[in-house]
Amino acid sequence: MDIIRTYFPDISERQTEQFAMLEGLYNDWNAKINVISRKDIQNLYEHHVLHSLGIAKVVHFRSGTKIMDLGTGGGFPGIPLAIMFPETEFHLVDSIGKKVKVASEVASAIGLENVRFSHARAEEIKDKYDFVVTRAVMPMPDLMKVARKNIDKEQHNAVPNGIIALKGGELNGEIASMRNISTVWELSEFFDEEYFKTKKVVHVAIVAKK
Repeated sequence: MDIIRTYFPDISERQTEQFAMLEGLYNDWNAKINVISRKDIQNLYEHHVLHSLGIAKVVHFRSGTKIMDLGTGGGFPGIPLAIMFPETEFHLVDSIGKKVKVASEVASAIGLENVRFSHARAEEIKDKYDFVVTRAVMPMPDLMKVARKNIDKEQHNAVPNGIIALKGGELNGEIASMRNISTVWELSEFFDEEYFKTKKVVHVAIVAKK
């Protein structure tokens, strides 16, 4: 938990409480339904919570922003971001029902009121959002194909509407054909831990059809 306060010292007492509750909840649920590698659960805050909050280092979502977390798994990056941005609306979506159950139960236990959940495939979601966020769900070109339809044309944030993805490793081949890549941020610019040396945030601006 200390690692969150180190990089986000201005979080409120309520946010601190919510982040602190995640450890016990995920340990408990992970023993029943494996949503985080059993070898990695001890690194919950660094590898999952802080990694998710890498998006908060590059984009500050304004009140009323609507976001879909596609392929949320056990709730990443959606739940940490929903704690960080309580005035933003989050829709967490995954095709695996048991993972949606874990994320929903965790959100309920910490009192998150700005999230909703769907057990569904990306192709089934027709709603519009300012952003679609993901964490290593699929290659960027494939993500563009399934998520483009969900991007709203109305702009509410300093960063253009589009896809924001947490990625790792070498991306040049994956994004070479994508002319509308806006920015690739290296998370090592924000976080000192070794884990983040190859981690990135990729933003793809999408101009929605009017």
